[in-house]
Amino acid sequence: MFCKLAARNVKRSIRDYSVYFLTLTFGVCIFYTFNSLDAQPAMRYLQSTNAGMVGAILQLMDILSVFVAVVLGCLILYANTFLMRRRKRELGLYLMLGLPQSKVSLLLILETLLIGVLALVTGLALGQFLAQGLSALTLTMFDLRLDELQFVFSTRAIGKTCLYFGVIFLVVMAFTGLQISRTKLIDLIRGARKNEEMRQIPLGAAVALFLLGLALVGTAYAMLLIRGLLRVDDLFWLMLAMGTAGTLLIFRSLSGFLLRLAKSHKALYYKGLNMFVLRQFSSRVHTTYLSMTVICLLLLLAIGITACSVGMNDTIGQLTEQSAPYDFTIQNYGGDVNPMDLPGLLEKEGFSAGQSLQGTVDCFLYYNDSAVTGISEDESGAALSLSDYNALMELQGKEELVLDGGNLPRLSETPFCTGSCGFERYVVVPDDMTPSLSVRRQVWSGYYAGDKQDTENALQAAMKELNSDESGMLKLETRLDIYIETMGSKVLVLFVGLYAGMVFLVAAAAVLALQQLTQATDNIPRYRILARLGVEARMRDRSVLSQVALSFFLPLSLAVVHAVVGMKAANAVISQVGRVDSVRNSIITALLLLAVYGTYFLATYWGSRRIVRGNS
Repeated sequence: MFCKLAARNVKRSIRDYSVYFLTLTFGVCIFYTFNSLDAQPAMRYLQSTNAGMVGAILQLMDILSVFVAVVLGCLILYANTFLMRRRKRELGLYLMLGLPQSKVSLLLILETLLIGVLALVTGLALGQFLAQGLSALTLTMFDLRLDELQFVFSTRAIGKTCLYFGVIFLVVMAFTGLQISRTKLIDLIRGARKNEEMRQIPLGAAVALFLLGLALVGTAYAMLLIRGLLRVDDLFWLMLAMGTAGTLLIFRSLSGFLLRLAKSHKALYYKGLNMFVLRQFSSRVHTTYLSMTVICLLLLLAIGITACSVGMNDTIGQLTEQSAPYDFTIQNYGGDVNPMDLPGLLEKEGFSAGQSLQGTVDCFLYYNDSAVTGISEDESGAALSLSDYNALMELQGKEELVLDGGNLPRLSETPFCTGSCGFERYVVVPDDMTPSLSVRRQVWSGYYAGDKQDTENALQAAMKELNSDESGMLKLETRLDIYIETMGSKVLVLFVGLYAGMVFLVAAAAVLALQQLTQATDNIPRYRILARLGVEARMRDRSVLSQVALSFFLPLSLAVVHAVVGMKAANAVISQVGRVDSVRNSIITALLLLAVYGTYFLATYWGSRRIVRGNS
């Protein structure tokens, strides 16, 4: 009986559960996706070459998952509190009809269990799809073939997700049962009644608080841009405190500032239901400015962490590309006295360079002699002939170099090989100058003609045999090896950043959504009066939309301003090691924000509109 009643209640009030269900589903989806890294094909590939890095990544994700579970648990408890308040009168009626409190508690526990199971199943299903996208992303990061994409299914992640959220659901059910068992019937019957006294801050005080908040935030901005992000000292914490206090004061002043400002523009104030909307919003800001400050800071963390992780990931990728312009480079350190026919030697070891390689260039690197080149050895200790340089640049698809005057050497930092010599500063000299310079080593670079992984495995095997004959004078460095060395850092930076950023974003959006739904419930009597006064349903819907939009986009707007300044400081740090693509970072962050925050905004508006329509 109770199971049927619980199922009927959940089905009947599914729209009331929408934000709660959405939060649970997002939480399960995110949790499973980022804990399924162990099943990713690219991670298994990294495991075979750099097991230590994979272990460190998975361990850090486990630690972060505990933090995420605590955040989501608190969020779900907060959402459950909203549901209990929404249904107090219904629960009171159950008690008035003679149903014992223990049975009411059991009914709520069954409902919580049912909605939890549904959210768990739905979240895991969505997590499977998101995990496939994550798998494709990691394959492209590792420069592996997309045809290696496999269906990602991690029993470890499923078990971990079920365990963590099972504990959360048990806590929620226990909390719900305890809450109902301690609540008096009169409190349940009158739970929906709430008298609120509207108190406004005097205009002068509101303006003063607003200007003080702007001054504190502006000072924090200046300190951040001047000092940077890397100096963590007492002034750093003072800067954070000033920024937080300034944000708090800005929201605190809005209750008296916005309404008075709107009143000074009569056409705007008396248009439609703007007067009603602004007075409702102002009264709520007075009591919710603390939560709006927290939401703004959570959004700042979500935007900043996501954008920084994408930016750092791109910078690491750029550094990798710079150090690996070719698929392979073989350096012959004995090339000064023993130049080798490397293709012929590899052929003897069973590797056909003619069939497996393409676009190769064999050249010599020389010692720089300032007496010959006119460029100090302190500036560069290596030299490359103009013809070899242009041949290497042609392989990279870059423009040829024309020396000034036809014979003047020029310093260059464009990578001419893959590996340790990729960042070596060198001098480009005319061909007729090279006989006067001493050979430093022989360098052979190029690209693979067929499957990169298979070709590299064959080349590695041949080089191992060849090096045993040449006393280790040959050194092979490949793009895939360099990728493996750096991809662990890329995965760590990107996925940890996305994981934390999405959790903060969901937390901010869910708290805001639940607040607005609670306020919509409190506003039922007011909208009932508007309906009796003849206000059309369309105008009432627009007023709901305006209130929800103000509540969602005011903290978001200030968070975006904070994030822009913070990202400028972060980009200044990142740009010291590589180029920063701010546009791409912003687009990715905006898309993520639009997907999650926009979904919550729409769900909140629809839920608030339904609450008002159904009771007006």
